[in-house]
Amino acid sequence: MGEDGRVFVRGLESDKYELEAFRQRQLGRRRVRDETVVVDSDKGVAHSSGTKHARTHWRIGPGDEEFLTQTLQVHFVEIDGHGSNKGHGHQNEAAFYILEGAGYEIHDDQRYDWKKDDLVFVHTDSVHRHFNPYDEKAVALVVKAKCTWMFMGLLQQGSGGPIEREAQFGPREDWSAIWTPGVLDRQKVIGVEDTVWEDTELGRVRILTSPRTDHARLFSVDAFEWAVDAGGRTPRYWKMADEVLYALDGDGYSLHWEVQAEIAEKYYAHIALEPTRHDFRKGDVIYVPQNTVAQHFAADGTPLRMLSFQNRLLKLLGYDAVKILPDVPAATSVDASAALASAGD
Repeated sequence: MGEDGRVFVRGLESDKYELEAFRQRQLGRRRVRDETVVVDSDKGVAHSSGTKHARTHWRIGPGDEEFLTQTLQVHFVEIDGHGSNKGHGHQNEAAFYILEGAGYEIHDDQRYDWKKDDLVFVHTDSVHRHFNPYDEKAVALVVKAKCTWMFMGLLQQGSGGPIEREAQFGPREDWSAIWTPGVLDRQKVIGVEDTVWEDTELGRVRILTSPRTDHARLFSVDAFEWAVDAGGRTPRYWKMADEVLYALDGDGYSLHWEVQAEIAEKYYAHIALEPTRHDFRKGDVIYVPQNTVAQHFAADGTPLRMLSFQNRLLKLLGYDAVKILPDVPAATSVDASAALASAGD
């Protein structure tokens, strides 16, 4: 890859049928990333090129040398007051959680206004641009399952302009003719006023988008906000999908138990006796690998608010269940340095 290039999708190769060595390398990567980790930034590649008043920097991406995942990508967009970024189009969706400020989008020549704590969707096959007409800087956390589109060969994206080989093609047709029926009636902006806090088996959560939110125009990423009391914890849970968490407010730590597969007359799971511990602070991104048991803890005196994201495709592949497991009392006293060392940090 050249200095100004971009990795869209990584390959997966092995000399053996089993891929345990590959999985162990992934599990050994550091799982908490703060503002010092920038794996990609404005480099003149399509819409990642910044403007005088807008910047983009990536926290998790497929070209990341400390490769974690291709199910989700995470970056931040900052737009100064009275600024905008460059317009562009891509086939993949993107979910923007507004961390600071307010502004609006132009998607397919329509305007969508947003404010702090809104979740804003760039829909499939959208030509879009982001604007901040106010004095205060706007900052968004962007989470998307872009590699899913790339794996499926949906590669038609760019900054706009006339089509190539125009003389070989007929007149314009309405691209939306092959979209899911009724999709144009779905919401593009989910505000706090559109959601409710619920007490669930996972604790206190606010669902932002999921398969049950059929009013939302997002099909690839599920998201909810988690609230944990100071000194409290989430349930200990097990699921197949990997997960990206963002600490909106408060500090804490995350315990992860590796799950090993026993391939006998059928698949059996074995959960590690000792977890690894991953401390985080407000503004950090926390990664939970595939097929992992996890539990998250708020620091004493600090209520914790977290965003949770996962690729919905895992649910459509048959992994739609979350198993709640009993707490392990001794797990709360795991030595952080020893745990991190065993995780390869």
